[in-house]
Amino acid sequence: MDFRYFDAHTHPHFTAFDGDREDVIGRARELGIGINLVGTQKDTSEHAVRLAEKHEHAYASVGLHPIHTGKSYHDKKELGDDGTPKGFTSRGEKFGISNYEALARSPKVIAIGECGLDYYRCDESTKGVQVEAFEGQIELANKIKKPLMLHIRNAYKDAYDIVKAHAKVLGNVHFFAGTWEEAKLFLDLGYTLSFTGVITFTHDYDEVVRNMPLDSILSETDAPYVSPVPHRGKRNEPANVVEVVKAIARIRNISEEVVQQSILENTKRLFAL
Repeated sequence: MDFRYFDAHTHPHFTAFDGDREDVIGRARELGIGINLVGTQKDTSEHAVRLAEKHEHAYASVGLHPIHTGKSYHDKKELGDDGTPKGFTSRGEKFGISNYEALARSPKVIAIGECGLDYYRCDESTKGVQVEAFEGQIELANKIKKPLMLHIRNAYKDAYDIVKAHAKVLGNVHFFAGTWEEAKLFLDLGYTLSFTGVITFTHDYDEVVRNMPLDSILSETDAPYVSPVPHRGKRNEPANVVEVVKAIARIRNISEEVVQQSILENTKRLFAL
């Protein structure tokens, strides 16, 4: 279909949407929004591919999120409730190429990930496991020649070093929340950065949004999380990516139409749509 917008990183396949998933996906279609359903471990990756294969305007990414490489707390919005007061506990998945390659070869799969490093809730003993899983997913991306969908939190330099050493493909740094100096590391590799609704209610990332090349920006929601203004406090969904595009245009002081068209061109180029 002919898109007007693209949500480069979203999760309507998560349990947060079990009650109205098809309505949410349908609203995005009606607005001309293409969506990339991003997996976080084997189960959510499989679900993302199944959904993408049902909907013309949907694509998928498959991979193992760094926080799922070990047992840790997770939001019920992602995987559901295991009956404990604190929510769902990850089983701790070990990445194996054979578990993901068949999924990754679907024509609706446009990237590998979300993969990367997350040092926000980890100790030194878990970092090696994250690195091993990250390098394995880079190997898979290199093998099937699809770009990476990167999740990086409190670990931009370490992730950059791994990407530079091993990746033979391009990729996108999702939900970029680093400094301009950290942004330049990935821009110099030819990677894109995507921004969420956070930029509608904080000025923390204005410098990055303003300074980076327009041909390196993507838009995303990371739904069901971080709803943009004017939807804060509510569950996020792909339809709200329109507000992210508006915010990018405002921060850069250029027209929404220019931003909208540039993001579409960037998206099609990176994901070979």
